[in-house]
Amino acid sequence: MRETLKKMISYYKPYKGVFFTDMFFAIMASAVALVIPLVVRYVTSTVIYMDRDKAMKTLVIIAVVVTLLILFQCYCNYYISNYGHVMGARIEYDMRAEIFAHFQKMPFSFYDDQKVGQLMSRITSDLFDITELLHHGPENITISVIKIIGALIILMSINVKLAFAAFVLIPFMIMYAYFFNKRMKRAFRENRVKIAAINERIEDNLSGIRAVKSFANEDIENEKFKVGNDAFLDAKKNSYHYMGGYNSGLTAFNTMINLIVIVSGGIMITRNAVSITDLLTFLLYINIFTDPVKTLIDFTEQFQNGYSGYERFQQILQLEPEIRDREDAIELKNVKGNISFDNVSFRYNDNAHRVLKHINLDINAGEYVALVGSSGAGKSTLCNLIPRFYEVSDGKISVDGQDIRNIKLNSLRKNIGMVQQDVYLFAGTIFDNIKYGRPDATKEEVIEAAKEANAYDFIMSLPKGFDTDIGQRGIKLSGGQKQRLSIARVFLKNPPILIFDEATSALDNESEKIVQKSMEKLAKNRTTLVIAHRLSTIRNAKKILVLTENGIEEQGTHEELMEKQGIYYDLYKLTKL
Repeated sequence: MRETLKKMISYYKPYKGVFFTDMFFAIMASAVALVIPLVVRYVTSTVIYMDRDKAMKTLVIIAVVVTLLILFQCYCNYYISNYGHVMGARIEYDMRAEIFAHFQKMPFSFYDDQKVGQLMSRITSDLFDITELLHHGPENITISVIKIIGALIILMSINVKLAFAAFVLIPFMIMYAYFFNKRMKRAFRENRVKIAAINERIEDNLSGIRAVKSFANEDIENEKFKVGNDAFLDAKKNSYHYMGGYNSGLTAFNTMINLIVIVSGGIMITRNAVSITDLLTFLLYINIFTDPVKTLIDFTEQFQNGYSGYERFQQILQLEPEIRDREDAIELKNVKGNISFDNVSFRYNDNAHRVLKHINLDINAGEYVALVGSSGAGKSTLCNLIPRFYEVSDGKISVDGQDIRNIKLNSLRKNIGMVQQDVYLFAGTIFDNIKYGRPDATKEEVIEAAKEANAYDFIMSLPKGFDTDIGQRGIKLSGGQKQRLSIARVFLKNPPILIFDEATSALDNESEKIVQKSMEKLAKNRTTLVIAHRLSTIRNAKKILVLTENGIEEQGTHEELMEKQGIYYDLYKLTKL
């Protein structure tokens, strides 16, 4: 825990000037709050007994001083609320940037075992809890401790017996507040769970709205939503039950403390044991004392949320990416595109069976190679090993004679272009999505890439052309249009090595022909690996590899493999049925 807290505190380092200033103003604001009742006591015990002229002069001086103190307190609170919160926001900014950058370093294997929603919570709700603790925690503790100790000392110095009477209910107030606070916070956490379930239902419904309408199941969806909505309402009722008990109880305790002070003070006044002025001072200090008690109770929950959030935050940061640059990693220059697999095997984790076994393969620069095989044979996995999306379990892969593990990741991946079956387009315009292939490209280069990919005509037929917004994940475009944009992106990138992972499998025949033509144009004079869905599209490949659970069992041209009448022959006949 000590090490974790030290790491948390380290985030203050860039902002230590603001932090210490914030603490200083917190102390000053607390001090001013403690001074005001003493001024009232001085006026009621001393000033009112002075002669008129002296009293007036004294009151004017007091008014000026108190006004200055109030203005100073106002600035203190402004600094705390403004710059203190900005400090918290900057810490949140730093943490968010840190964990986002770490996400970018993690390999595919990390995301295979994670849910996007859970990762999002690390960046949103967890960071909010952490920064709320880092900003408000020290500030609330400082203000509360000063007010409690200050009020205690002042009241004890005025009258010990009356101070004891004022504090007699405080332990019970603390226990009550802690009891209800704990249950109230638990109820609010349940609210978060319920609203998350509602959001999940809404997202699921809206994402599948076309399916809902096609089956005319709107009423069923409304019923499903009602179940979650009812559960959320019940959770809300429960949380407000505890909130009502918490607030009303603390108000009652505060009133009871005032009542005890009034009754005890009244009795003591009758016995000349305390003055009316002292009783008034005690009443003024009651709220100054009880409010910080509630703040400290709330802080316990704030600390738990912030600390547990930071632990989850650290769990991610402590995960070292298994795929990273070696210290002596080199840049890949003047790439020809020779690829070599030397006894390569792969499994997704230590306990899993091998997906690839002892793969030996040489692909010459500029060669067009096709991969075929049954589902699960490891075709996509083999291709994903080349840009090091996954790390080989055994053996090595080389590009132009260099072990890819000795090449800088950024350099390796810049020289490889991938067109996949499931095209991912970002929210934004067509222009932005094509330019993603090379962010420093000019407008003319983007347009030329679109022409090369046979995408220019359909783009210009749209109302806004290249400035057309494509919607979330390109929802406004057809499958063939999205695929051509992804090919245009790779044209713009202009890599010497290409990988087509079943890029046309989800397209209709007409779209497939257009995309296939674009792919063939893109593949010219580049080292190309194609995972084929329709075997008819790879008949002209210089080399066809037949991949099975046992590795590469057949290889050759289409004609050579058909003559063998082996696995490829059977697969080809099946696709012709």
